[in-house]
Amino acid sequence: MKKIVYIAALIAITGLSCSKKFIELTPISSVSTESLYKTDKDFSDALTGAYSLLRDQYQSFWQFDLPSDDARHQWPSEDILLRLDNYTYQNNEDFFYSTWGNYYGVIFRVNTILDKIAKADAAVITNKNRYIGEAKFLRALCYFDLVRIFGDVPKVTTAISDAEALKTPREKVETIYTDVILKDLQDAAGALPPKYTGADLGRATAGAATALLGKAYLTKKDFPNAETTLKKVTTMGYSLLPNYADLWDYSKDEHHSEYIFDIEYETGIQQGSVYTNMFFPRFTPAADFYQVYGGTGDSYNPSNGLFTIFESGDKRAAITASNGFTDKNGVFQSLNGSAGAKTMTLKYITPVSISGDSKANWKVIRYGDVLLMLAEALNENNKTSEAITYLNMIRTRAGVSVYTTMTQASFRTSIYLERRRELSFEGQRWFDLVRTGLAFSTLQSLGMKDYMVLFPVPLAQIQIVNNKSIFAQNPGW
Repeated sequence: MKKIVYIAALIAITGLSCSKKFIELTPISSVSTESLYKTDKDFSDALTGAYSLLRDQYQSFWQFDLPSDDARHQWPSEDILLRLDNYTYQNNEDFFYSTWGNYYGVIFRVNTILDKIAKADAAVITNKNRYIGEAKFLRALCYFDLVRIFGDVPKVTTAISDAEALKTPREKVETIYTDVILKDLQDAAGALPPKYTGADLGRATAGAATALLGKAYLTKKDFPNAETTLKKVTTMGYSLLPNYADLWDYSKDEHHSEYIFDIEYETGIQQGSVYTNMFFPRFTPAADFYQVYGGTGDSYNPSNGLFTIFESGDKRAAITASNGFTDKNGVFQSLNGSAGAKTMTLKYITPVSISGDSKANWKVIRYGDVLLMLAEALNENNKTSEAITYLNMIRTRAGVSVYTTMTQASFRTSIYLERRRELSFEGQRWFDLVRTGLAFSTLQSLGMKDYMVLFPVPLAQIQIVNNKSIFAQNPGW
């Protein structure tokens, strides 16, 4: 685009149709906003367009976890992946620019939907309340990611012009939480249904809004509200899958009892994800064994340190971090012979015939995460004995010994470690380190500087606004 501002420019809303489930998208027309928003289906299609843009953003969301101590980029070519891995990234990286634009693109779309639907007749728009809930959930998710990545960001809750955008300042993180994230998620939780079936499967539910609200409270260190909110999720019909490996078995339905909200992808219709190819090693025997074709990225690979955190018998270990595989003849094939990555995670491996066309979803939040967050909140609320119960649910499934009594301090250390074991390669570790204040002390030896707890606002946005009094760069950048 020739004219870039720090929110997305007006994008023509694309009409989209659904088949098996709502992510199976086939563009049928581009129409002006004046001729759209007339029927219930118009609003449904417009929301599908917002989900679609979020799917584009989450194809690269995992890259924000590369600076963590769990993940490495193991292909040596100089690019943004390597620079994120070794802390040499700059404020003019296209990666930050596209991230900013993608999130504000979704925000622009849902703001437009909310503006239009406020005036719509509920007798005609029969799912009006649900659509409002979906729009607010998507906006809250975008702002939650934005403040965790960039810190203070512009608060835009209506569809505004380019001229207005240029005068909109970066707003304090606390204000974004209070005015947008928490409020939107509270509204969404009350408006959304508990579940969907058929073509709507995969859209945001009341459980997704409540779980994300609990995560937002935990990130803000509002532990009493985090406890109350996350406990609500435990009453909403979710349960852990008995077998941890089933979370990563893509021959089975990903909308299982532990599923809360995914970024949805589908193979074979040009709506697949990049995860399988990007995380796979450059090693032909492995590609043939797992039937992964179309090229590899040698990225988001387990660090050497990750292999050391699992206890004996932990069923999560081999799935999370591997340095090879046993072929059909029973022979172990070490990745030491690989031209690229020497380690890999098995979490996203599924047969892929065309690069970037994996059926693997991205798990934004699942029930295992909720239980660990609840345990953490309970411990911070001086309820360590109750917290142990929820932590032990995770450990029991993993096949390791359970805890009995612990001090609050020792539990705090244990829960942080358990989140690594349970949630590695799900985009959690970097943000966990930052929210717990452990990022710099943990990563300093790897090259992190103290100001890197926030990523730089894209330089182009700073230059376009050109007003440091309302739109300054993050310190250090």
